[in-house]
Amino acid sequence: VSFKEGGGWVLGKPTLMLHTTDGGKSWERIPLSPKLPGEPTSSFLLAQVKETIDATLNRISSSGVSGASYFTGSIINIQRDASGNYLAVSSRGNFFLTWQPGDDFWFPHNRGTPRRIQNMGFIKDDQKKGLWMTLNGGKLLYNTEGPDVTQDMFEFKEANIKTGGYGITDVAWKDDNEVWAVGGSNTMFVSFDGGENFSFDKSANDIPGNLYNVKFFDEFGTGWALGSSGNLLRYKGKA
Repeated sequence: VSFKEGGGWVLGKPTLMLHTTDGGKSWERIPLSPKLPGEPTSSFLLAQVKETIDATLNRISSSGVSGASYFTGSIINIQRDASGNYLAVSSRGNFFLTWQPGDDFWFPHNRGTPRRIQNMGFIKDDQKKGLWMTLNGGKLLYNTEGPDVTQDMFEFKEANIKTGGYGITDVAWKDDNEVWAVGGSNTMFVSFDGGENFSFDKSANDIPGNLYNVKFFDEFGTGWALGSSGNLLRYKGKA
């Protein structure tokens, strides 16, 4: 889901693209040619980088350094913050990469935990405000101190969230205090203390399937949660 100045876009599977010009009140389906290869997954502005992710991983894994083979595989998710910083998660969930404007190559990072990474993102769309990381088994970690991404590892705090083992697919900070997390079996959780403690929210109890994304848009004072079977939930206020 992406919004700017009243216009919004939603990408989905099977090949699906929706567009709104009135802040989400009505949506139009954009036809895509079946001859186009693959499926739309995300859209973001491009940045100049002298070495691709594949080239970075190939260079590291063939360097001969002990443990270098750890950084191999493909990428399943890429995020971009408002300043042009990028964050990418490996398909095996064993490491992630970062890139900042001006860098010549991507920088790989050890996950620092025995659990595999499920997803990652920027807090309030700003790397300086921190990063969040979800792990297999419903764990949620976060760093709100502006991590130094030039280091191999940096500290994350574990949030107090009881998911019953359901994985967390996405997390979004509405403001400095209110944080929402969504996941499998349409589970929703909300925190009012900046992400330290979460409680279960029953807003999606009667909707079958999974929730995949949650996003807030300050300019419109609204937020959205996107789920399976085309379910789209709109934020209406605090629980």
